This record gives sequence, structure tokens and C-alpha cells, in this order.
Amino acid sequence: MKWLMVGLLVVFLLLGSFLLTPSPVDSKAWNPPSPPPLTGEVAPNERLRLADLIARGQVYGPEDTAVSEDGVLYTGTQDGFIVRVFPDGRVENWLSTDGRPLGVVFDSQGNLIVADSWRGLLSISPEGEITVLAREAEGTLFRFTDDVDIADDGRIYFTDASSKFHQPEYMLDLLEMRPHGRLLRYSPKTGKAEVLLANLHFANGVAVSPEGDYVLVNETWKYRILRYWIHGPKAGQAEVFADNLPGFPDNLAVDDQGRYWVAFPTLRDSRMDAMHPRPWLKDLVAKLPSSLKPAPQEYGLVIAFDRDGEVITSLHDTRGTHLQEITSVNPHDGNLYFGSLHNDRIGRLPLQAIPGLGDSN
Repeated sequence: MKWLMVGLLVVFLLLGSFLLTPSPVDSKAWNPPSPPPLTGEVAPNERLRLADLIARGQVYGPEDTAVSEDGVLYTGTQDGFIVRVFPDGRVENWLSTDGRPLGVVFDSQGNLIVADSWRGLLSISPEGEITVLAREAEGTLFRFTDDVDIADDGRIYFTDASSKFHQPEYMLDLLEMRPHGRLLRYSPKTGKAEVLLANLHFANGVAVSPEGDYVLVNETWKYRILRYWIHGPKAGQAEVFADNLPGFPDNLAVDDQGRYWVAFPTLRDSRMDAMHPRPWLKDLVAKLPSSLKPAPQEYGLVIAFDRDGEVITSLHDTRGTHLQEITSVNPHDGNLYFGSLHNDRIGRLPLQAIPGLGDSN
């Protein structure tokens, strides 16, 4: 009986300490829409399992990819390196950004433009010289520089996913469900970054349209894609491009046929959707160790949209054993390249292997 009382006292003290400890988030209630069924063009398939695996076991967390004019594949990894994968399969740790490189894209001069979650917007010359282009916009420092794309006029569009939480704390940003994200634009002429859209719920992937008249940005926690008009009668306005998606949209890219390819690290989580209307519960969950927080389902998913936001096709790995937690999809020279925040490989799938797309590039 004595040991039972001692045990109950310890449990009581631990529970009291847990409840009295301040939460790292100030959660907001949100009522998410019911998830759409996985039917029609988004019906499960195993097309991602047809992808070749590049640099398997030699990279960790190749979040995004870019291919240079000479066919070398570049990616940023969890340890802060920019890694190069040569056409012959050789893998090289080229240089370290001393941060966490996420989105990558080449500009017209062959510089690798990097959205580094810790260091901001970077430019890396072909010789390996790193220049910090921007660390803040309109007085607010970047805290989670995420993805990047470049328009034909040279202006750089990129995102700061959260102005409150750093990259390792993205789950806290999800639980809090407050709009800390921004869509930004950097001008090489002025050397300044400006805010195009603020108050986004985790501003993530960006892609400039082939005509340069708008840019798409993924609002990950809201399960939707927004379109921000750059030119034309709607210039400066934003609208919903695709809504109530079946997963968390991450990076996206457009191919030369005008198709937008969107990477989804995982499907919607019913536990997360159930918690969103209950901020008190999210505040408690935020205090739990990472091992006790909801873990994403192991699943691979990529969806292609047309210019009107309608689904064209989808690629799945329902078991998540070949490609999972896909955070980027980039078309290049007839192939799709798949990156991942935590995986140890890069996927490559020929477009001709996708039913209905075999005759296009």
C-alpha cells in the first residue's frame, strides 16, 4: 500500500507539472473541411514505385532538387550540405551553407539560388561562393525560408513558412494554426525583398506560371494552393487555385506543358483534423515530447494540376516503402525528380511511364 501511495503521488506531481508548464504554442481553433475521397484521378495507385532511386543511402533529407545545364543534380541535405549527383552516379558533398538548404533553383547566370531555412535567401556561384541575398523583408527577419522560384525577368519569388517557428519546430506551427507565413519577392536590381502576401498558414512551395502572370503558393496547413497575380487586371490580388486537398501540399513546380506538379509529404491526418477545433487540446499536445506527437502516415503522393486547378493525374506509393514523405517534384528533360525532407534517396520517374502523359515532355 505504501508503494502504491508513493506511485500515485509521483504520478500526481508529474501530471500537475505537465499541466502547469506553459505551452510553447498559443493555438487557434479551426474547423477543417472534410477530406475529399481518394477517387477518380487521385485514386490510389503504385506509380511512384516505378521510379528509379538515385544516391540511395548517400543523402539524407534531399528536400528539393535542381538540375544544371550540364546534367548535374543538386540538392540540399539535413546536414547543411549542397550535394551534387553526377550523371555517372558519383555523389559529392560540394559545400556547406552552415544552415539547412531547402528550396533550390538555378538562375540564368548559373547561380544556385537557395532558400535556406536558417540563413535566408542565398546565391551560390558556380565556383562555390555563397552570397546572402536577403534575411528580412519590411523589418521582419526570416525564420523559416522555404521554397524559391525565378521569373523570366530575374525577380525571385520565395516563401518564409513561419515568422515564429524554425524548421525543426514545424509541428508547433501546425498545432498553433496561426498565420505566420509570407510570400515574398526579391529584386536583384534593388537588392531588397518585399512582402506580397502575409498571414498565410505555412507558406510553402512556389511556382511562377510559364507566362509570368501569376505565382502559385502552397498554404500547407489549410490544404490549399493560392494564386497571386503578378500582372494583368488582377495584379496584386490573391485567389484560391485548388482547395481541400487530400494531403499537406509542400513544394510545387510547373513543366513545359503548363502542368503543375505538387508534392505531398503525407495524407491528411484525422487526428489532427479532430484536434484543430480544440485549441486547449493542441496546447497540451504541443508540450508532449516529439515521440508522443502524431506521426505522419508513411505514404508517397504527387498530384498534377492543369492551369485551372483541376487534377490531371496522381502518383502514389501507398505503402511508402519506395518513396515517402515527398517534399518536392521537379520536371526536367522528360523526367520527374522527387525530393524528401527525411528520406535517404532521390526518385526519378520518366513522364512516359505515366499513363496518358507518355507522348509529352
